[in-house]
Amino acid sequence: MTTTEDRTTPLPLSPAPPRPPALRTAIRRALFGIAPQETSFARRGFRGEAGAVRDRLEKVGSSFVQGYHAALAEDRPLPLAARIDGEVERDFRGFAYEGAGMALALLDTLIPGRRDRLARFLAGPGEAQRYIVHVGAGWVMARLPVSPRRYLSRLADPLLRWLALDGYGFHEGFFRWPRSVGRQEVPRRLQGYYRRGFDQGLGRSLWFVEGADVDRLPWTIGAFPAARQPDLWSGLGLALGYAGGREQAAVEALLAAAGPHAPQLAQGVVFAAEARQRAGNPTPQTGLACRVVWGLPAAETAAVADEARRDLPPDRPGEPAYEVWRRRIQDVFTERRLA
Repeated sequence: MTTTEDRTTPLPLSPAPPRPPALRTAIRRALFGIAPQETSFARRGFRGEAGAVRDRLEKVGSSFVQGYHAALAEDRPLPLAARIDGEVERDFRGFAYEGAGMALALLDTLIPGRRDRLARFLAGPGEAQRYIVHVGAGWVMARLPVSPRRYLSRLADPLLRWLALDGYGFHEGFFRWPRSVGRQEVPRRLQGYYRRGFDQGLGRSLWFVEGADVDRLPWTIGAFPAARQPDLWSGLGLALGYAGGREQAAVEALLAAAGPHAPQLAQGVVFAAEARQRAGNPTPQTGLACRVVWGLPAAETAAVADEARRDLPPDRPGEPAYEVWRRRIQDVFTERRLA
C-alpha cells in the first residue's frame, strides 16, 4: 500500500536557464561563421600585386568579416555599434557595418522568434550607416533561397531597400567571379529592375576582382553586353569613391576611360560621398574621387544626392523611384560638364 509520504509530488517546471552568451556565440559562429581567409586575394584568386592597394582592399574584406562576427555575437543595437566603433578603424568602419547588416538579416531570416534585429539596428545606431547596412542585408539573398521580391518588401525604407540588390550582386562577383564576371551569368530568379540592381553591385565587386587596376577595368566591363555596362560603371564608381585605394592619376585615367558612361561612374561616386558624409567618416580617398570626377569637395558632392532626392515620384512598374534618383544625379553631372 502506498502512503501519502511515499507519493512523489511533481515539482513545477522552471524555465531553462538562458543559454550563456559565449555558448550562443560559438553555436552561431559554427553555423554561420566566415573564415577570415575567405576574403583574401589569394583565396579568391583576384588579380593584383602585393602592395598598398591590395593591402587596403584586403582590409576592407577583413573589416566586413569582423563586423559580421560582431553581430553574430551581439545583436543588440547599442552594444553592437559600440563594439564596431571601438574595434574598427574609422576608414573601414562602414564595411564592418555592412557585415553586421548581413549577420542581422541572416539571424532574422533563420532564427525562430524575433524578426526585428535589422530593423532595430537601422532605427538606432545603424541609422547613420543606412546605405551600407542595406547593402550588407542583401548578401542574404546570395546565401539563402529567398525570393528577392519578398525579401526587399521586408525592408522598411522604400528607397534604400534597392541597395540590397547591390549587396547581392557584389557577393556574387566577389565570391563567384568566374561565373558572374567570367561567364557573365545572372541568377535566374532576378527579372526586370532587379537585374539592374544586381549589376550595380557586380560592378562594385570588379574593383576587388581586378585589384583596382584602372587599365583592366574598362576592358572587363567592355566585355559585357552594352545594356549592362551603365550599371556596372555605376557600381564601379561607388567602389572608387567608398573603398578607394588609387592615386589621382589612376582616378583621372578611369574617368577618361568611362567615356559615355562617365555620368554613371559619377553617380556612384555621389552615393559613396553621401554614405560617408551621413556616417561621419569621410576619408581622403573619397575626397580625391569627388575632386577628380565632380570637381567638388566631398560634402558638396554628397549634397547632389540630397537635392536629387527631393520630391521623387512613387515607384512605377520597371522604374522605381530609386532609379529616378540615380538618373537625376547622372543628369546633374552631364549638365555640369556641358556648362
